[in-house]
Amino acid sequence: MFNKLAARQAALGCAAFVFPILAWSHDSSPSVLNSGDTAWLMTATALVLFMTLPGLAAFYSGLVRSKNVLSVSMQCVAIACVVTLLWIAGGYGLAFGLGGPMQALLGPLHLSGLTRNALHGTTPETAFVMFQLTFAIITPALVVGGFAERMKFSAVLWFSAAWLLLVYIPVCHWVWGGGWLAQRGVLDFAGGIVVHVNAGTAALVAALVLRKRAGFPHTAMPPHNMPLVAMGAGMLWVGWYGFNGGSALAADGSASMAILVTHVGAATGALAWMAVEWWRFGKPSVLGIVTGMVAGLGTITPASGFVGPLGAVVIGAVAGVVCFFATQFLKRILHVDDSLDVSPVHGVGGVVGTLLTGVFVDAGLGGVGLAQGRTQLEQVGIQLLGVVSVAAWCALATFIILVVLQATVGLRVTEDQEREGLDLALHGERGYSE
Repeated sequence: MFNKLAARQAALGCAAFVFPILAWSHDSSPSVLNSGDTAWLMTATALVLFMTLPGLAAFYSGLVRSKNVLSVSMQCVAIACVVTLLWIAGGYGLAFGLGGPMQALLGPLHLSGLTRNALHGTTPETAFVMFQLTFAIITPALVVGGFAERMKFSAVLWFSAAWLLLVYIPVCHWVWGGGWLAQRGVLDFAGGIVVHVNAGTAALVAALVLRKRAGFPHTAMPPHNMPLVAMGAGMLWVGWYGFNGGSALAADGSASMAILVTHVGAATGALAWMAVEWWRFGKPSVLGIVTGMVAGLGTITPASGFVGPLGAVVIGAVAGVVCFFATQFLKRILHVDDSLDVSPVHGVGGVVGTLLTGVFVDAGLGGVGLAQGRTQLEQVGIQLLGVVSVAAWCALATFIILVVLQATVGLRVTEDQEREGLDLALHGERGYSE
């Protein structure tokens, strides 16, 4: 499937990381600043960062046991800081720069050539840099859920930095930076592939490499604070409006439709998960309905700028059902300890949403319409290519990063530290006074 152009671009993407460089670029088309678009993009940027801090931090903190509540919050905050510096030092240029690494060697370093007047479309390029930074922050933060309660904090930092450079940035370039998947016509409006397939695959590999937590699956490990989980989930729902709506990069009909279908997908996913859980176990749970909501949000993400309300209802319903059974299969049948269900919710949801985007983009189903001369089947095939190639690259690179870290700094805390809890063992603090 890979033609010579795709192979050459993939090779350049790999080679970029050999050089300590930064490339940055402007939109080559004539642009005029639009204050409305700019205001919306800055608002969306704040909403996406709100998803990680405090949204994801609160959601993950409530899901783990009380002795690890601070550790996941610490990881989310630290990842945000590390990714920020890497993004400024070269990450943005590698993801969105033009001309490959050799041309980047001649470009301005550390965004020093980026001025206040530089535009990306109708908004300042600084706003676009910051908006994309929030995506780069939340993606490795999501992966934390796959190895929660058992990875050393130093390993988390090294892993997140290496994963950003070797996995997230190449995939971001392939899909959003004009790379080979973009040229083939893959549709990923706000991160079904770049964020959710990527994070879900990495979380699964990490869970397998680090092995199970002590006592899993025989010892019950329920969330220690469900109100905190529900509050964090609510923050994620609200923040997702910026995640998907902001990806339109304009205050227009595309952004408003993206927000509408995002809400519909979340609501439908929540109800679908609740219904299946109610039927399967006899009682609907708060954990179930908020997990279904997150599944619906992740699944509608790639489609949010391309489908209408009908597509959102179907995609959300499929997400709730498929992600529920994926979670049950992974934990109850395969006994894989993905601590916070990143791979069956975000990973599987990202795959389902990406493939269904190829179906519901059709104008006859309320979407924006297929590219001229392209059929639904062809578009689904392109979507499948994107999913498989990104999952394969992510799995391989993630495994290599983890193996190297295991041989150097080490990955897992000791048995005594895991038993004591990471809050005290690694950070010398307690989440609760009692």
